[in-house]
Amino acid sequence: MKDLEAQPPADPTLPVAPEQPSGAALLTAAPAATSEPTPELPPAPPLRSDDGRLTLTDTTLTVRGQTFLLLELERAELTPVRWILWYLLGGLGLAAVMIAFLQNWLRTGPAMIGMALTALLLAYGHRGTNRLRLHRLGHELVNFALPGETPPWQRLIAEVNRRIFRVHDQAAREAAAVLAAADEAMRQDALEAQAATEAGGHDPPNDNDLIDP
Repeated sequence: MKDLEAQPPADPTLPVAPEQPSGAALLTAAPAATSEPTPELPPAPPLRSDDGRLTLTDTTLTVRGQTFLLLELERAELTPVRWILWYLLGGLGLAAVMIAFLQNWLRTGPAMIGMALTALLLAYGHRGTNRLRLHRLGHELVNFALPGETPPWQRLIAEVNRRIFRVHDQAAREAAAVLAAADEAMRQDALEAQAATEAGGHDPPNDNDLIDP
């Protein structure tokens, strides 16, 4: 039995680099699927508030005669606010009239008139108004006062935000389609340039070179 240690070591197997695909192979490969054109959004009906202070279309928002593009808006906010001055005047006035009436400083007629007027001031201040804040991209906020009941304005502003997000989403889709088309064009140009370079480096030998002088 031969000694295993006396046997010469086997030659190590060198790793074989994978064969790089040529330009012709890249050109014959199946091209990547091109992105389809982005479909246009269906038109939405224009909306208008009951008092005509706000008008909403597919691309614009008009508030009190001032028009904004939906693309330049980030979002819209509606906040109910109270007229603090009238609210305080009505509350303090009503309390003063009632105290004066209870102390017999006022008669019944003037006290009732004073209570009615101060109650109206209190109700007007409590009702207040609706503050609309428009957040513009790269610009300062724009504030508007929209009088009236809050629920109808809230529904209208919710539709405004929905259309703002819709317009921005469509713009993002169109930009992505343009970038994908530009990347595909650059890839095709690179493949053609690589194929032309490899074709120029492997020209067939000339017959004159095979004849001995």
